[in-house]
Amino acid sequence: MSQQRNNSGRTTLLFTAFEPSGDEHAATVIERLKERHPEIAIYAWGGPKMEAAGARVVERTGDDAVMGLPGLAKIREHKKINARIDQWLEKHPVTLHIPVDSPGANFPICKIAQKHGVRVVHLVAPQLWAWGAWRVKKLRRLTSLVLCLLPFEEEWFKARDVEARFVGHPLFDKPLNHERLGIDAADLPGGQPKIALLPGSRPGEIEKNFPLLLAAFSGIRRKFSSASAVIAATTEPVAARLREIADANGGMPENAEIVVGRTDSALSWCDLALVVSGTVTLQVARHSKPMVIVYKSNPFMYALLGWWLIDTELFTLPNLIAGREIVPELVPHFGDEKAIVEAALALLESPERAEAQRRELRNVVDEFKGLSAGEAAADEIARVLGLEPSGN
Repeated sequence: MSQQRNNSGRTTLLFTAFEPSGDEHAATVIERLKERHPEIAIYAWGGPKMEAAGARVVERTGDDAVMGLPGLAKIREHKKINARIDQWLEKHPVTLHIPVDSPGANFPICKIAQKHGVRVVHLVAPQLWAWGAWRVKKLRRLTSLVLCLLPFEEEWFKARDVEARFVGHPLFDKPLNHERLGIDAADLPGGQPKIALLPGSRPGEIEKNFPLLLAAFSGIRRKFSSASAVIAATTEPVAARLREIADANGGMPENAEIVVGRTDSALSWCDLALVVSGTVTLQVARHSKPMVIVYKSNPFMYALLGWWLIDTELFTLPNLIAGREIVPELVPHFGDEKAIVEAALALLESPERAEAQRRELRNVVDEFKGLSAGEAAADEIARVLGLEPSGN
């Protein structure tokens, strides 16, 4: 079926994103596309950042994102969303569909888009290299191009006959303002060592991991009684839930406080970060701060499913990019806080070991130097559309 345009002949894009991170990634690209090609009509199933960037949001998504295998209610919800997208595409011919991450939610939409004669360009490569690699056959059928945020992904997909481009990561698009961050961190607690706790943003990961991080900080305080902690919450509702979890687990430890929307300030302030595995590990790497990465998992579910779904020996982004373990990763983690405390103390008590990790993290960050993910992704999308990348 031929490529579609709307009745006025305008090029029309549809973005679909189902997580806050996808909303953020897509917003940067939408903003660049609108700057260069204001004639393009951009619609989205997405969030507030995509709307602010210039997309017409048909339905809001991402407010209750889940990680891992969704429950039956979430599956039913997405089936209804898919049906509404199918109906919408009947009335709104689209030139290009751009799914953002979330392959479980987006793959069925890609199939619907193709049924309507719409080409597909994936923004944020599905992490098939990590788990469920057999899905690459489905991806090959459901995409014209995959835009990769991580440096090793382009080669991985091309080796499996999927067209791919490494565009960089939006996290690195703007340089850190260390002077401003230092000023912003001036009101954070004193004490030594300073520990940043990054418990994630999704409800499920917070529930599983935050009690573990609190216990690990208490363990560090048994060795360093003057240690302080800043807990980085992404939003006020996340902060409220973190306080509830702390209260249910014996209360907030002494010399620990929660800040909201100030992750970079907390990282500028800290000596060490205890981090739930995810994109935020690259944010820590950007600050060259030593870290211990953890992700608590259900041992029964892992024994049942994980051993055959997971296709990688390394799980965390800094280690995957480095190609070896440069950061202690307790992923999946089935035990208590003792291993986290042990790994943290090894870094806190050895300046040489901490500096070695900082050096390796700087090498990881160097992989993204000279790249602007938003600019490069917009260029690639323009190329697929047959437009001049620069807008000239």
